[in-house]
Amino acid sequence: MSEALHHDSSAWAEAQPILSVLIPFLRDDPTDLLQRLDAEAAALAGQAELIVLDDGTRDAALTARLSGQIDGMALPVRLISLSANQGRSEGRNRLAQAARGQTFLFLDSDMRPDHLGFLKTWVDLARDARPAVAFGGFSLLQAPQDARFAVHRHMAARSDCIPAAQRAEQPEKYVFTSNLLVRRDVFDTETFDSGFSGWGWEDVEWAMRVSRRFEVVHLDNPATHMGLDTVEALAAKYEQSAPNFARVVARHPDFVSAYPSYRVAKALKAVPGLKALRPLIKAAARAPILPTELRAFALRLYRAALYAEAI
Repeated sequence: MSEALHHDSSAWAEAQPILSVLIPFLRDDPTDLLQRLDAEAAALAGQAELIVLDDGTRDAALTARLSGQIDGMALPVRLISLSANQGRSEGRNRLAQAARGQTFLFLDSDMRPDHLGFLKTWVDLARDARPAVAFGGFSLLQAPQDARFAVHRHMAARSDCIPAAQRAEQPEKYVFTSNLLVRRDVFDTETFDSGFSGWGWEDVEWAMRVSRRFEVVHLDNPATHMGLDTVEALAAKYEQSAPNFARVVARHPDFVSAYPSYRVAKALKAVPGLKALRPLIKAAARAPILPTELRAFALRLYRAALYAEAI
């Protein structure tokens, strides 16, 4: 197991939180997110703690900057710095092990709350309603407008940034660890599968398992996903995610069979020479001369072609 170093804020030792906010990062800088969350400290009255996990960045300057910021924060905060990367699933499992609250809020380091009462909304829900699982959604409200992110913005707006009522129609599908509330006893029953590697699907697969036993609630308490990617970066993530997708298909065919990504992948398996066509599809997604909507379609098709080979 990777060596772990801890750095705590002055409020940490005496805190008795209801909610533990769990923030993993790797080579990102979570200082802006921490500052925004700490702005709610007075309204929370010690009911929330933050636990930040550096999953093997090994950047001494960043660690020093974070430690200094934490020293000045009003919220109870613990920084855990791992000496080696443990991966997305194992990192989140380790965060849960360090938490003291009876409810966890998994929040990605590239998220930004969309309103000042973001954390209080979660604390109140955790204290009063105590749902097993709840997802608050995310938006593009504060996300960068750079042209190089136009394709990702278009895709996210269409498929991810949707209201709670629509998400609730397929509650397990729209569960991401970017803004996810989980009660401790539920997480003790179903942790993230550390057999997933690279990027993608570990959170949805977890939600599939959980939804068979517990209710998954959706509400509109969004945060902005700031980490938009270029087409090249998204394509690389899709390439990593293909084996993970196959793992989900093998475990949960009843859920996955209803997903468009699966149906298209199944159809593409019958296309002759699909592997040779993939670079051409990817090239179309990368071509700035094409309309954004067409490039987004090409990138979705590229993902489906990758998945077709994996399943």
